[in-house]
Amino acid sequence: MASSSSTTVVSPREAYRTGARRYDTAPNLMLSLERRYLEPLLPSASGLDVVDLGCGTGRWLEILRAAGPRNLLGVDTSLDMLRQAKRKLRNAATLLRADGVVAPLAPASADLVLGNFVMSYIEDGPAFVANARAALRKSGSLFLTDVHPGTSSTLQWRRGVQGEDGFREIHTFERSIDTVIALCQHAGLRLCARLEPCFGEVERDVFVAAGKLNCFEQSIGYPAIYILQFRPKSAARAPILQADVGDTISAIQNACISIGPRERILGTVKISRSRIDTLDAGSDDGPAGGCAGSSIDLRGFLLLPGFVNAHDHLEFALFPRLGNGSYTNWGEWAEDIHRQDADVIARHRQIPKDVRLWWGGIRNLLCGVTSVSHHNPYDDKVFDKGFAVRVVRDYGWAHSMAMDADASAKKRKTPSGQPFLIHLAEGIDPQSAQEIFEFHHAGALDESTVVIHGLALNKKGRELLRVSGAGLIWCPSSNMFLFGRTLSARDIESLPNIALGSDSPLTAEGDLLDELRFVLAVSQLSVEALYSLVTRQAAQILKLREGQGVIRVGGAADFVVVRDNGQSPAQTLASLSYRDIELVVIAGRVHLASDEMLRRLPDCTQKRLQPLAVENSVRWVHAPLDRLFRESAVHLPAGIFLGGKRVSVGIPD
Repeated sequence: MASSSSTTVVSPREAYRTGARRYDTAPNLMLSLERRYLEPLLPSASGLDVVDLGCGTGRWLEILRAAGPRNLLGVDTSLDMLRQAKRKLRNAATLLRADGVVAPLAPASADLVLGNFVMSYIEDGPAFVANARAALRKSGSLFLTDVHPGTSSTLQWRRGVQGEDGFREIHTFERSIDTVIALCQHAGLRLCARLEPCFGEVERDVFVAAGKLNCFEQSIGYPAIYILQFRPKSAARAPILQADVGDTISAIQNACISIGPRERILGTVKISRSRIDTLDAGSDDGPAGGCAGSSIDLRGFLLLPGFVNAHDHLEFALFPRLGNGSYTNWGEWAEDIHRQDADVIARHRQIPKDVRLWWGGIRNLLCGVTSVSHHNPYDDKVFDKGFAVRVVRDYGWAHSMAMDADASAKKRKTPSGQPFLIHLAEGIDPQSAQEIFEFHHAGALDESTVVIHGLALNKKGRELLRVSGAGLIWCPSSNMFLFGRTLSARDIESLPNIALGSDSPLTAEGDLLDELRFVLAVSQLSVEALYSLVTRQAAQILKLREGQGVIRVGGAADFVVVRDNGQSPAQTLASLSYRDIELVVIAGRVHLASDEMLRRLPDCTQKRLQPLAVENSVRWVHAPLDRLFRESAVHLPAGIFLGGKRVSVGIPD
């Protein structure tokens, strides 16, 4: 990108012939911005057929390869760029030299087609779009990105590459965003997402390093790129009957929407059949697609993806913290509490198990969790009947190697593609450290294994975890309470597949938000890393299939709403407590609302909500509170405490 017009103008093919070698190493502000906003919007490439038209050096093919696509096809006109792609991808992708207009794409052969920074190089735009549309399957998506034409014109940006003889401008064919959208609509595609992000602090640092801070300051307030997502019109949802809508929200308007830990846009989300149907940047002062009766205006609020709690034991939500610490492994703790606190344990277990599970769901709901991994058998009689939160359903599990002699056999019996959950290395003694090696020697440690705690992992153990591709669930406050230590920030940053879990109140600090603040107090982990541990990364480790952990078209309509303080989503998350959770939406339905949100919500979305007092706050929640209090209070006459917080039914005087 440059602002000077007194340069040599060359074709894209010629430009990238000279710029191919430096393309992946030279700082590129547009590519940085695009990746930050586009990557969370893409569907999981697992098992998909992917086509990248204008693949260049294969940067997106390399990113998507990690998800395990069925097939990767890259198309580009530059032989030099394709050579760079071949060096990176080897045999992981098929690479074809052609342009997007004439590339021989089989009809209905692709689930995902990318056209990144390529439309302005294509003279015959209609033919390019028609070729991409023909390759798409009915449920597929086409993503187009490019330099923002309006800003490019206003600030006199020029596309080009830096060669040995100076800057070489690339000949382009400029089209407005509305023109690109019209081309796609004419080809039988419907617009599902439109984003026009500006440069942020990440790009500012690059400008500063290059001595071009003035250029950054000139661009403030101007969108730098656009991102468009289209789907075939034939894939449009069927008409929705009123009975199907029920108490769902049809649209959320004028919210600041979290796209990633640093990425946010002002826009509107429309919902259809419990999923996100469209995502549109910009304010909206009118009815949301004719659905004003079930839409909500959230101006002044931040819309976050529903949080994912990667580890809990839901039936222990009412228990107090038990034990005195200074243990060397979890077995010592279990023996101690059954000896010292047998009466407390017996009293709480008199409460029916389904009631205790419900309280576990509410504990998670109050802090914005919409999906939770319950480390015990899945109880379909409870979880399948309008439960407080989503509970991970498809998984294998064993408590631990000490309690499950056949843990490795259970792992082998777990269906392919499902996570296998097990406590491993929960302690600080040599035996705890040895468990991961024993599990590995039994042939049970692989990319589907999810190790819970892993505190005793030494350097070799952590390396084994990395090499195997297994995931790790970190429960730091539980670790500190039981053993006086937890994994360091350096340990966490060295492990690629890691998520955060609250564990149960038996040992943990409180809820998942309490756990986040605990991490900030005891480690130097960045707020951006923390954000990922309870959103996208947690969903990936647990192999969640509904698009949890991100806000994207086609994903689950699971949201958390908090007041917008102007900070990044990650910074906001790091400061939250349960008192800050204003609204929780799961599959398009309201499961929790504050008093203020209750006044904003359409009447049809409030049917199932009942008031719950938590300490001095009131939240309206989806739960059978009358029964839960009735069957719990008889066994807990001193009061009901949920994760250490006193709760009572109704609105306090």
